[in-house]
Amino acid sequence: MEPERPDNFSMPKPMNNPSEGPSPVGIMLNLDCLEFDGQLILGNLDLTLKPGRITCLLGPSGVGKSSILKILAGFIPLPGESRITVSDSGSLAGRLSYMDQQDLLLPWATVLDNLLIGGRLRGETPDIDRARALLDHVGLADRQDALPSTLSGGMRQRVALARTLMEGAPIVLMDEPFSALDAITKFRLQDLAAEMLTGKTVLLITHDPLEALRLGHNIHVLSGNPATLSPPLIPEGRIPRDPTDDVLKHHYSDIMARLAASGQQP
Repeated sequence: MEPERPDNFSMPKPMNNPSEGPSPVGIMLNLDCLEFDGQLILGNLDLTLKPGRITCLLGPSGVGKSSILKILAGFIPLPGESRITVSDSGSLAGRLSYMDQQDLLLPWATVLDNLLIGGRLRGETPDIDRARALLDHVGLADRQDALPSTLSGGMRQRVALARTLMEGAPIVLMDEPFSALDAITKFRLQDLAAEMLTGKTVLLITHDPLEALRLGHNIHVLSGNPATLSPPLIPEGRIPRDPTDDVLKHHYSDIMARLAASGQQP
């Protein structure tokens, strides 16, 4: 995929409290076990998502990262004696937004309608003003009537990010959302996500140690067979962090060492 030209990526315009919504909540996942075709993939795993923070889960393909995300999203039933605990004792139902590595935009709907589809499916009155404000914030106010097929890959992912935030959910689950993008577009969208996810409780699945170090308040490495979860790595500094920072380079080496210890690569 070719990089977007700089003039195709407008810097986000000011928006009052783009992440305004319900108060953030913390989540604890206690996973008893997870098996596929009789093989134990995950077992005795405890994962905490701190309220209003981005937690990154890093690891090689097939280790179970996306399965954890899908368990939290309700796509996979809780196995065995597993349990999910929410800090305010409420349910996760209706409080989650999910962003896939594919943009999953409806090809026959305009950019604006892609943002409004969730509310319409729930029978709500479309909040057109909020949708337009979000598009303005991601630099796509002038493309609200465009079809997804006319947009670049980076633009489509910006629409997908705006659509995720349009839901106003306090919890956001992201599965490799920027993995298919070129390096320049990925870097810019990481910056945009860091700004717009402020105050959300986020679980970001990634293969990329640098992406985790730029965006994560807490970083876990999932590795092994069956997979185990490392203690949290907590980088210093405000996100999005500078990838040239010497401290981040040290953390990068630490992450790679954890992966190498299990004989696996991201």
